[in-house]
Amino acid sequence: MLIDTIREDMKSAMKAKDSVRLQTVRSIIAAVKQAEVAESSTKTLTDAEVEKIIQSQAKRRQEAAEAFANAGSSDREQQELAEKKILESYLPEPMTADELQLLVSTTLNEGGWTSKADMGQAIKAVNEKAAGRAAGKEVAALVKAALS
Repeated sequence: MLIDTIREDMKSAMKAKDSVRLQTVRSIIAAVKQAEVAESSTKTLTDAEVEKIIQSQAKRRQEAAEAFANAGSSDREQQELAEKKILESYLPEPMTADELQLLVSTTLNEGGWTSKADMGQAIKAVNEKAAGRAAGKEVAALVKAALS
């Protein structure tokens, strides 16, 4: 499982004294533990659920890096970007623009969606097939353009 790999990486980071990787991996583990106990009953998260947590962590790092850049704190910006890069190493490769466009068009054809009224269902279907490999904003924009 992905969380086991992350725990092994934490041990490696400790041995290598890689403080940035160690801090980042610890934050992933803490977020996963928090999500596990947030449910009414404690459960082990699937790899897909762990990937969603990592994606949200990466998004936070990107937003923080932008905030630090706007504030003129380039050292903090670089640290946030380094952490984001580590987080992204645990995620599947993102889809290329061509792959995403093909996925959108085939999904729309399979579902028979042709009008803007179908946009919510279409976006949901494409996001399920993309399985976290595409940003929601990109999917929404492509579906909206295709249904126009």
